[in-house]
Amino acid sequence: MSRNARTGLAIDGETGWPDELTDLLRQIRACRLCQADLPLGPRPVLQVARGVRLLLCGQAPGTKVHESGRPFDDRSGDRLRDWLGIGRETFYDARRVGIVPMGFCYPGVDRRGGDKPPRPECARTWHDRLLPLLADVELIVLIGQYAQAWHLRDRRQASLTATVAGWRDYLPRYLPLPHPSWRNTGWLKRNPWFEHDLVPVLRSEVRRLVGR
Repeated sequence: MSRNARTGLAIDGETGWPDELTDLLRQIRACRLCQADLPLGPRPVLQVARGVRLLLCGQAPGTKVHESGRPFDDRSGDRLRDWLGIGRETFYDARRVGIVPMGFCYPGVDRRGGDKPPRPECARTWHDRLLPLLADVELIVLIGQYAQAWHLRDRRQASLTATVAGWRDYLPRYLPLPHPSWRNTGWLKRNPWFEHDLVPVLRSEVRRLVGR
């Protein structure tokens, strides 16, 4: 990777133009905005590459993801990959699957023992700069209420269940999902339509965008 001697920007080896995506990812991974509020310290976790067509937007890393530095490298990720119908090799190929959570660092635990919401500084600082650089993205999978709130805005329904149940209204750009946490097993049992109706469509879209 070469750099412009005057500006210091990374240079795309194919076009010779400044590589804005590479430079922005470098800035994100060096981000320390929330350092004082992060119990395990900053470790931004995301996965994108130029040309990616499928983007997953989730919540924020948990402790296992913080340790490994790989998004959804936990039991929630196992369930998510099952919903998508792909294995780890495809899932962790940044040219095929992009992963941009609402918060890039582990936010800590709330009083009830669950993870805190994503730090709001992430989306405010980085998302509006990053997403326009992913011009080839055709489908954004919105995993959980925080991603749905950010991307759908006033199109979101009053509850996560209602938003996910109305998934047809958001295609072809968006597809809302519940969070794949094993804490949501009860939700899946109460809403069998999710796996019967939505998951097959999700898998079909994934095959179209990333291959088998």
